[in-house]
Amino acid sequence: MTLYAIGDIQGCSSAFDALLERLAFEPGRDRLWLVGDLVNRGPDSLGVLRKVIALGDAVTCVFGNHDLHLLAVVAGARPIGSNDTFQGVLDARDAADLIDWLRRRPLLHHDAQARRVLVHAGIPPRWDMAQAQVHAQEVEALLRGDRWRDMLRAMYGNEPATWTADLDQQSRCRYTINALTRMRYCDREGRLDLEHSGPPGSQPQGLMPWFDVPNRRARNTHVIFGHWASLGLTLRADITALDSGCVWGGSLTAAAIDPPGATVGVNCA
Repeated sequence: MTLYAIGDIQGCSSAFDALLERLAFEPGRDRLWLVGDLVNRGPDSLGVLRKVIALGDAVTCVFGNHDLHLLAVVAGARPIGSNDTFQGVLDARDAADLIDWLRRRPLLHHDAQARRVLVHAGIPPRWDMAQAQVHAQEVEALLRGDRWRDMLRAMYGNEPATWTADLDQQSRCRYTINALTRMRYCDREGRLDLEHSGPPGSQPQGLMPWFDVPNRRARNTHVIFGHWASLGLTLRADITALDSGCVWGGSLTAAAIDPPGATVGVNCA
C-alpha cells in the first residue's frame, strides 16, 4: 500500500485521471489524501466530485476555500461569481447528494501516530494540534447539522485575525475557517494576514509564511497542504506544499507520503 497526497485539483478532471494513471493507483490497495479545492476555476468540477466519491474509503479529502464557496452559493450566502465554474454541480441531477457528501468532509485530518496532518492552508502558529482538532470539529459539526446554511452566512470576513480564548462562537468559527483554508502569511505574533498571496519575498515587511513563524506550536507535526499556488511545490522536513498551479497552467502534483517517495506531476491544459 502507498499513501499519496495530491494538490489542488480545482475541477481539472482530466489531469486528475492522468495523474492516477501515472501513479498506477489501485483503490483496493493504495490511499489518497487530497488537500481540498476539488472544485472551481477548472472545466469539470462535477466530474472531479463524482470520481472522488466513487473512490470511496480510498480517499481522505479536507475542505478547501473553493469547496466552502460552493456550499455558500448553495446556501444562498453568496451569489455565484463570473469566475466560478461549478454550475454543472448545481445543475446535476444528483446535486443534493453531492452537496451532502461535500459538507461532511473534515477541515483537517490528523494522523497522530505518524505525526502528520492534512489541511488545505495550514495550522495557525499559535495552535497546537489538540487545539486545531477541537476547533476544526466545532465547525465540522455545524456544517453537518441542520443549520449549516446559517453557519455559512456568517463565514465571510477577515476578522478576527488573532485567536483569543474569549471569542464568541461565530468569531471562533470564522477564525478557524480562515486559518485552515485561507491562511498564507502571518506576523511574528501569529496574526493572520489574508490580503497577500504572492510568493515568499513579495510580502510586506513584518509578514512571513505561517510555517516560518518563530515558535510555531505544531512544528513537530508534518503539515501537508495546498492552497498557495505561488509558493509552488515545496518539500521540507516540516511541510509538504502541493499546490503547483494546475488550474493556472501549471501541473497537478502527487507526493508519495508512506512509504516516502518521489513526487509525480502531470501538466494541465
